[in-house]
Amino acid sequence: MKATFKQLLNLQVGAAISECSGIENCNGNVITASKPEFGDYQANGIMSVAKQLDRNPRELAQQVVEHLNALENNIVESYAIAGPGFINIRISNVALLSLANVALLKPEALVTRVASPATIVVDYSSPNLAKEMHVGHLRGTIIGDSLVRVMEKVGHKIVRQNHVGDWGTQFGMLIAFMQELQKQKTGELPQQLSDLEQFYRAAKNKFDADPEFADEARKSVVKLQSGDPSYKQVWNQFIEESLTHCEEIYDKLNITLSRDDLDAESRYNDDLEGVTELLNSKGLLSESDGAKVVFLSEFVGKDGNPLPVIIQKSDGGYLYSTTDLAAIKFRSEELDADRSLYVVDARQSLHFQQVFAVSKSAQLTSDKISLEHIAYGTMMGSDGTPFKTRSGDTVKLIDLLDESVRRAYDLVTEKNPELDKELCLSIAKKVGIASVKYADLSKNRTSDYIFDWSMMLSFEGNTAPYLMYAYARIKSILRKGEAEDFEEEIISIDENEERLLILKILQISDIIHSVSEDCFPNQLCNYLYELAGLFMRFYEACPILKSDPLKRNSRLSLAKLTASALQQGLDLLGIETLERM
Repeated sequence: MKATFKQLLNLQVGAAISECSGIENCNGNVITASKPEFGDYQANGIMSVAKQLDRNPRELAQQVVEHLNALENNIVESYAIAGPGFINIRISNVALLSLANVALLKPEALVTRVASPATIVVDYSSPNLAKEMHVGHLRGTIIGDSLVRVMEKVGHKIVRQNHVGDWGTQFGMLIAFMQELQKQKTGELPQQLSDLEQFYRAAKNKFDADPEFADEARKSVVKLQSGDPSYKQVWNQFIEESLTHCEEIYDKLNITLSRDDLDAESRYNDDLEGVTELLNSKGLLSESDGAKVVFLSEFVGKDGNPLPVIIQKSDGGYLYSTTDLAAIKFRSEELDADRSLYVVDARQSLHFQQVFAVSKSAQLTSDKISLEHIAYGTMMGSDGTPFKTRSGDTVKLIDLLDESVRRAYDLVTEKNPELDKELCLSIAKKVGIASVKYADLSKNRTSDYIFDWSMMLSFEGNTAPYLMYAYARIKSILRKGEAEDFEEEIISIDENEERLLILKILQISDIIHSVSEDCFPNQLCNYLYELAGLFMRFYEACPILKSDPLKRNSRLSLAKLTASALQQGLDLLGIETLERM
């Protein structure tokens, strides 16, 4: 089956509405039914068409249902008109069993692939290499990584871009400080950089307190940007050490970014002058207080004055806007992207609105590319302010992850004191990291959320431990002696709990395609939580190991298919499953 039930129904109902209304290319607007008693799916496309034609929607619905019933249909058991003109649809048991058994033999068949793959550039994580990664980088990193996993799953060509900050004024300060330390011979450079945050803070304090050092730092920027080999060598040392810190985080978080995905700001340094000249040739550049800026009529401040997009500062330096414009040009022209996604904090919304608008005005992009800011809110502490340490400092991401693993270890040993210490630690590492990731991904990304240890590590509710335990419990059932060499085929759908579970499993593809299009991973989290809940209802209502052989085989097969759906869904969130907990 190359399309999901929802996709097929949308085509069939849409075609029927077009046939009965005389309007071409109607949308069936098929959604998953909100309540099982209403059916499996609901088609809502009648309403807008009836309004357009000034017809009674229920009468049009009746005509559409009659047309559908006259067609040969292998997947629908019944259509029923509800309310003012909705159509409730029930899938046939034969179709459910057929597709479920295909997925049982070929787990990859659970998720259909797009007919026309797109090239999608995803810009995510993007830490500033002047500092260690902190909690502010968590959301962009794990949301972005989940999205690229999902989009690759449905067949798109994905280009990961880690647009790290490795260029700019602060690097002159850091290079000057590194050179000073080397002159003093206070220690080997890697040792000095073992704590990047402390190194940055020391350099900044000296920059603020020592005018002579600050002047040297500014000169270092000029020498670096002019390509001085000795300054580039020191800069490369610093970047290498910084990237090593980032890779440690990516490894802990099970993030798919690699060195091959680096798209550093420095990459575009030689292109910035050309971008500026292009904007000038298009008549977009103006001068304001010595700086080169672009004013667009749609961006106006609270005082009514136009808001500038600064392209080049009065001292000749370039800003993030210029680099982003150069990157857009590259992604459009060189990578030939259909979509370019920027998984970046919502507080940068105005910046991206302006940069996207300037790129379109200057025709830096092709007509086909869609520039999309995938905005996310802030991780907040219990006091409702951005998450900080008790002393008010920014929390290092490595410290947060280590703390989560420690707490998970305490929890696992408390629940299973007889477990081997090494096995406990192995479980704790996966549960601790998964808990942090899932607590974030399960929230609507556009909202701020409160970071709560007790909630995210709970084995109850919509959490990673709950879902990981649900998966491990199914695997434990499949390891029982009664489950040895069972015949893999689902034949029993007599009980309502069996049918609901099969239907839910087969809806995973619709959810994953929706996440691929709309970029909200919390939809997948909600689906997995509901799936695990339906399995528990099935497990309680339908004996598995103690039923007759035919039903036992069928229900073991259904349990195995549920585990496959859970595992695939969690993997797309970047969460590793456990066979035992």
